[in-house]
Amino acid sequence: AAEDGLPSLLTIEDLHGCLHNHSTYSDGAHSLSEMAEAARARGFSYFGICDHSQSLRIADGLSPEEVREQQAEVARLNQSFADDEEEPFRIFHGIESDILKDGSLDYDTDLLGEFDFVVASVHTGFSMTKTEATDRLVRAIENPYTRILGHPTGRLLLRREGYPINHERVIESCAEHGVALELNANPYRLDLDWRWVQRATEQGVLISINPDAHATREID
Repeated sequence: AAEDGLPSLLTIEDLHGCLHNHSTYSDGAHSLSEMAEAARARGFSYFGICDHSQSLRIADGLSPEEVREQQAEVARLNQSFADDEEEPFRIFHGIESDILKDGSLDYDTDLLGEFDFVVASVHTGFSMTKTEATDRLVRAIENPYTRILGHPTGRLLLRREGYPINHERVIESCAEHGVALELNANPYRLDLDWRWVQRATEQGVLISINPDAHATREID
């Protein structure tokens, strides 16, 4: 740093959109349309909706029927955005699928195949050994429907230690299966820890920078 050798850091101007966000369909504070419009107002060209999946009942996870209801709303909103040729904008319909204890994803494969993308995350069963946690994540990464591994250690800064994982093995698995690692930019998470970001990019793993927003202001 003293020799002015630091690389240029990413800024908000480098971001064209964000993929991991929630709405009132699950545990968000604002509707899908309100969240999308907030992202659009910030100059983004795309927005991903990733409400919680059915097994996470505490967060009002979506039933298959609610998934298709949301899918239809996304289509309607995208049609309205397509009418504005001056400011192209698109909503991608995703899901934050729980990684179950055996490493499988929530929902059956037919429904998983209907999403534009799947963020796979652990929300329950945090009491795991390093081997158990790593095996669970790797099995989820190997699932052909997983596109992004969400908040990889599940940590909450100053509140909850993340479960221990073998970062090298998780990164290698992401590289092998073309799965992006999330850098969850929620200030209480900051997970993946920044010290592993360069290791991941050196192996060709994409980093998905997301706010994990549950309200319009959290997009920032």
